[in-house]
Amino acid sequence: MPTWRKAFDAFTSGRRPSQHSQFVTTPTPFHDLDEYIALPRLDGLALSLDGTRLVVGMNVLDPKRTRYVTALWEVDPHGEGPARRLTRSAKGESGAAFLPDGSLLFVSSRPDPAGSEDEPEPALWRLPAGGGEAGVLATRPGGVGGVIVARDSGTIVVSSNTLPGASTAEDDQRRRTARKDNKISAILHESYPVRFWDHDLGPDAPRLMVGDAPGDEVETIELRDVTGHVGTALSTDEASWSISPDGRTIYAGWSIVEQGGSNRLGIVAVDVASGRRVELVSDADHEYSMPVVSPDGSRLAFVTMTRPSTAEPPDVHLAVVELADDGMSTAGAVRVIAADWDRWPRHPAWLPEGTALVVATDSDGCAPVFRIDLDGTVTRLTADHGAYSSVCVDPNGQWIYALRSAIDAPPAPVRIASSSADQEQTMLRGPAAVPPLPGSLTTVSAAAADGTSVRAWLVLPDGASEGTPAPLLLWIHGGPLGSWNSWSWRWNPWLMAAAGYAVLLPDPALSTGYGLAFIARGWGAWGAEPFTDLMTITDVVERRADIDATRTAAMGGSFGGYMANWVATHTDRFKGIVTHASLWALEQFGPTTDSYHYWRREMSSAMVAANSPHLFVEQITTPMLVIHGDHDYRVPIGEALRLWAELAEHHGGDDGTMPHKFLYFPDENHWVLSPQHAKIWYTTVLAFVDTTVRDQPWCVPDALR
Repeated sequence: MPTWRKAFDAFTSGRRPSQHSQFVTTPTPFHDLDEYIALPRLDGLALSLDGTRLVVGMNVLDPKRTRYVTALWEVDPHGEGPARRLTRSAKGESGAAFLPDGSLLFVSSRPDPAGSEDEPEPALWRLPAGGGEAGVLATRPGGVGGVIVARDSGTIVVSSNTLPGASTAEDDQRRRTARKDNKISAILHESYPVRFWDHDLGPDAPRLMVGDAPGDEVETIELRDVTGHVGTALSTDEASWSISPDGRTIYAGWSIVEQGGSNRLGIVAVDVASGRRVELVSDADHEYSMPVVSPDGSRLAFVTMTRPSTAEPPDVHLAVVELADDGMSTAGAVRVIAADWDRWPRHPAWLPEGTALVVATDSDGCAPVFRIDLDGTVTRLTADHGAYSSVCVDPNGQWIYALRSAIDAPPAPVRIASSSADQEQTMLRGPAAVPPLPGSLTTVSAAAADGTSVRAWLVLPDGASEGTPAPLLLWIHGGPLGSWNSWSWRWNPWLMAAAGYAVLLPDPALSTGYGLAFIARGWGAWGAEPFTDLMTITDVVERRADIDATRTAAMGGSFGGYMANWVATHTDRFKGIVTHASLWALEQFGPTTDSYHYWRREMSSAMVAANSPHLFVEQITTPMLVIHGDHDYRVPIGEALRLWAELAEHHGGDDGTMPHKFLYFPDENHWVLSPQHAKIWYTTVLAFVDTTVRDQPWCVPDALR
C-alpha cells in the first residue's frame, strides 16, 4: 500500500484531527511528506541541432532519501513514444548539450572507469549518438559546467573554476593539492563582492575553456583556457555565454568592476583562437545579460536593464546589435526591440530565419511564450495560465519546445507552434507522471485605494464550502521583483491544501508581469503599497463563504519574509506569522548582503528609516515562527539572530519563554534544499499554524525532539 494511501486512511479513520479530515476527499501524494519529497522533478531541456532529439533532466531521491540525483531522459518531440532513460549513475548528470554528429554531452562527477579512486570533480562526458557507453571527454581540476556547442563547427565551451595563480591544468592541480594537504581554506580578497547567494567567491573563480569538436575515433579532448584569471567576472547567475555558429567567437555576460565597491553587467566578445577579449556592449546606465547569437552569426540579441535609483525602478527590454564581419566589434548601435512593450523578457532564443526571437516572461500571473519580430511586433504564442521555461527552437522553425509549469502543474515538456494560429501547446510524454492535487485553483482580484487592480491565485482544499469554510494562509512571494505564476517545490501550497488550508498567493505592488507603473507603486516604499495591496486582497478573500476569516495566518520568505515581519509589526489581524530568510533591520541588511551595490540603489537612508520592520518591534502581538539557514548569504543569518534577540528583549516572559519559535538550519542556505530538511520545514510550519490558527496543542516535530 502506498504511503500516501496509508496517510489518507489515517485521515479518514479519525487518527488525525477532525479539522484536517473534514476537507479530505481524495488521497494524493501531498497528504504525506515522504511521498511528496519522492515525487520526480523535471528541470532543463536540450534539443539536438537537427531537432530530432529532446532531452530533459529528472531529479529523483537517492536510496538514502537525503539528496536528489539527476538522470537524463529522451522525450519524443512528436509526442508519440514514451520517454526513455539515457544515463544512470549514483552521482547523476546535468548540463546536456548536443554535438553536430548527434552525440550527447553532459556533466557528471561519476567515477571515470580509467581514472583514479579519488572523489572526481564534475567532468565532461560524451554519449555516442548510436548508443553505447558514455565516456569522459574532458576534465579539469576544478570541474566543468555551463556547456554550450557551436552549431556548425561543434566547438565546445565550458566554464571551469581555476585558482588565480594557475597557468595550466597541472599548475591548478598542484596548487589545489597543496591547499588540501595543508588544510588551507583561507581566501584573500582584493575587491568586492566576496560571496554570492550560498557560496564564497574564491579562492578559485570561473574561466572559459574551449575544446575542438571530437571526431569519431577521438576519446578525449584538451580544454584551452581562453580568458585566464578574470576575478569574479563570470561568478554571477547572469554570466551566461553564447558562441557563434562557426565557433570563432564567444559572447559572454561579464561583471565589470566600478568605483565604490560596485559593478555592472556588460557583454564581452572573446576570440576563440587568440583569447583576445573586448567589451562589446557596456555603459554606465545599463546592465546587459543573456547574449545569444543569431543563426547566421550577424546579430547578437540580449536583455538590457536600465540601472535603478532610489526614485526609479529598473526597466528591462530585448535589444539587438549588428556584428562586424570579424565578430569582435559592433556594426551599429544597440537597438531596443519592442520598446513600448510593458513586459520584461528573459532568455531570448532566435527563430532560424533570424528575423524574430522567442522569450518567456511574467505577464498577468502567468509566464507565456511570446514571439518578438525585429520590427517590434509582439505575438503571444500560449494562451493558457502556464509559466514556460527552458525554451528551445526547432531548426526548421515550426516548433518551440519548453517546460511548462503552473501553480497547479509541475514542470512538464511541451511543444508549441511558432506561429500564433492556435496558441495551444501539445503535452509531450515526459518521464514523470502528473500527481493528483488535493484541491482546486481559482483567481481573485481587488481594487487598491488608488484604483489599481491587484490579482492573486487562491488554492482551495477539497471540501471547502459555505458549510465547512477553510482557514486561510496568506503567502507572500519573494523578490521583491517576482510573481506567483509557476510551480514551486519549496513553497508548495498543495501541501497546505492537503492539510485543509486555503492558500492566497497575491501579486502586490513590486510584482512583475503587470507593467513598470505597477512596480513603481512600491519602489522604495516597501511598507506602503505592497503592504496595503496585501491587506486589501486578503479582505476580499475573507469575505468568501468558503473561507473562515477568523482563522488566518501570514507567511513569506526572503522579501516575502520582510513583508511578513512588516505585517507582524503593523497589524494584529493574523493568528500566526511565519517569516523565512527574512529582512529585519534594513540598515544592517544592506552592507552585509552579498550584493550591497544593488540594494543601495534603492535603499536610501530615508527609505530605510521609513520601511525597516525592526523599528516597530514593540508593536508585535502575533506569535511568529522565524526560519533561517546559516549559509544564506543573500539575507545573512544576522537578520534572524537580531529578530530573535529583539523578540526576546521585548516579548519574553519572566521565565524567558515566548510565544515565538526559531527554526534554525546550520547548513542550509536561502532555500532549504535537503529533502529531509524540507520535511522538517513543512512539519514545523504546519505544527505552528495548527497551534496558532486552529488552537491545537503545540507539538514539537519528532525529528526535532
